[in-house]
Amino acid sequence: MIKPLTYAQDTTTFTAAEFFDAVLNYHPVVRQANLFPEQARAEIMEARGAFDPKLTSYFDRKEFTQKLYYERWQTGLSVPIRAAGIDLKVEYDRAVGQAINPEISTPPSGLMLVGVSVPIGQTLLIDGRRTALRQAQAGLGLAEADRRKQVNKALFEAAKVYWEWYLAYRSYTLVNEGLNLANVRFTGIRQRALIGEAATIDTTEALITVQDRLVQRQQAEVDLQNARLRLSVFLWGPNSQPIDLPATVVPQLSVPIDVSETVVQRLLSQALEQHPELAKIDAKTAQNDLETRFRRALLQPQIALSASLLSQTPDLQKGYDWNSYYAFSPGNHKIGVDLVFPLFLRKERGKLRQVQIKGQQLVLDRQQTVRDIQNDILTTRNELLTLSQQLRVQEQAVANQRRLVQAEQQRFTLGESSLFLVNSRESKLIDLGVKLEELRTKYQKAIAGLWYAAGTFRE
Repeated sequence: MIKPLTYAQDTTTFTAAEFFDAVLNYHPVVRQANLFPEQARAEIMEARGAFDPKLTSYFDRKEFTQKLYYERWQTGLSVPIRAAGIDLKVEYDRAVGQAINPEISTPPSGLMLVGVSVPIGQTLLIDGRRTALRQAQAGLGLAEADRRKQVNKALFEAAKVYWEWYLAYRSYTLVNEGLNLANVRFTGIRQRALIGEAATIDTTEALITVQDRLVQRQQAEVDLQNARLRLSVFLWGPNSQPIDLPATVVPQLSVPIDVSETVVQRLLSQALEQHPELAKIDAKTAQNDLETRFRRALLQPQIALSASLLSQTPDLQKGYDWNSYYAFSPGNHKIGVDLVFPLFLRKERGKLRQVQIKGQQLVLDRQQTVRDIQNDILTTRNELLTLSQQLRVQEQAVANQRRLVQAEQQRFTLGESSLFLVNSRESKLIDLGVKLEELRTKYQKAIAGLWYAAGTFRE
């Protein structure tokens, strides 16, 4: 967790790991991404609702001039069997009255029906309900991939902002040190000029250097404040309240991270297996395969067979008589067959072709995405190699320039050099130091970019 940010007198180091941990736990974008799988699970629950048992009831009665025209009461329970697409049905039907249709009339106590509805045509192996459920289940993988993609992106953006804050802080530190040196030198030269040991023009030159570096420090201070504000955008507390970064909190030093060829190859292999973009395409492909299978099934005739056993409603006081003529038996039944088959199947064939084309597009999309991911990783690897070489050269240049400044200062003390040369070499040292920190910042960003290109994140 993020350490408490307090306004202490001494500076407190806010490490990159602490910062990333705070972003991972409390940033609204990350917390929003963590809701994606929960939303997918809710969609699965919704799809399973198509297999919920259903209780229905219908009642209609007409009586006029003390004459009962009809009384119809139907109540039933339907239980879908997901594995086979069968619906089990239990119904009670009572239809009596002087004007009731004879084909639906029942005994005064009503009839009990126990039966099944079985698809034996296009929806025998798969139907819309089972397709929707399986697609929703595949959508859980899609939601998880979206979550990882958004979290990785948020952490990558946070890494770039953190190291920009580091660069602004280090630049301010270097410029401020240069200003302090110029102030000390100006004070010393002015005192020497007052007693006649230095030329008055040297005092003017020393003052110009102080003024120039003061302007540089003011600009560096503004850049540091703005970098701190950009970093604060990523800082949130457990209570969803934004956190402002105090001026007393400073970034960690840039720690060199060596990325070997073995690590790069491992990231390449890992990306092909776990990259969020590929996981999204795989989930969409699984959903499309289910849709293709369903659309292909719709090319078959739609045949539904229904069969029910009938029984007169038993007397509750006497119990059920299985030997009765009106009890459940093969002789008391009701069967039906429904057949639907479009002659040209243009709608079904057109929709199937659309789904098949989408599948081909997903295959091509995956091929291109794999190539893009590999190129991104290798490109970032090349950038890291170049930056590593540049860092070594720049570090040597800074060390050499520091020795040159020290030698020039000694010569100036002995009266063998000029103030102009001392200031010039010192300014060059500050510029080289800032450039070195820029290269370190680029290197850290490239490290974060390498893991982001591989579809993961490393603190």
